[in-house]
Amino acid sequence: MSGHSLMEFMWTDADTTVLAETQRVTTWPFFVFMCGSMFCLLTSSVCHLLTCHSQPIAALVLRLDYTGIVVMIVTSFFPPVFYVFQCDPALSWFYLTTISIMGIATLGVLLAPAFQTGAYRSLRVLLFMAMGLSGFIPVIHGILRNWGDHLLLVTMGVEMGMAICYMLGAFIYVARVPERWRPGSFDLGGHSHNIFHVMVLGAAIFHYKAALLFLEWRRSKTCM
Repeated sequence: MSGHSLMEFMWTDADTTVLAETQRVTTWPFFVFMCGSMFCLLTSSVCHLLTCHSQPIAALVLRLDYTGIVVMIVTSFFPPVFYVFQCDPALSWFYLTTISIMGIATLGVLLAPAFQTGAYRSLRVLLFMAMGLSGFIPVIHGILRNWGDHLLLVTMGVEMGMAICYMLGAFIYVARVPERWRPGSFDLGGHSHNIFHVMVLGAAIFHYKAALLFLEWRRSKTCM
């Protein structure tokens, strides 16, 4: 539950500090991301708590866990896409609708019983990574449209921290490092699944900081 508690702290921090200064800027995209992240970490906690109950319960909570991951990925797009393209609503909603459709399609595959087995572990991770990597398209588009804007480039740099955390965590999870090197030595802690969750929390923190910077950047801009 530590991840969920961390997100609750971030919510309080944002609500009482930075967001209090952004009355001119719509803040709902930021809170969409926060809700998505809290939902993901909550479903993950429920999954790890109940997966040992029985096989039917394990199958149910694993589907809940996959749903939480997809929701977190989709909602993570809302702050950067909305604020960078706020002056072009059609383009903003095009990107947000596209990632939402991708999320629904991915969830449709992941929730199919045939894909619940360990044999599809790598495929599930690849689907999550494909969703995340699709974010490079609006990122590159946003940079090109605002070339030379220092704050935006700094913010995109923070987002790269998020991307690195996700990709490194996914690689460690798929490669089963370090337990593949010393089987049995990491059964209680320090195995790839633990490391993956730590990297996800790191990515959420990077994105939280970036989302606040996007708010600050948008507050300093006006649509022509």
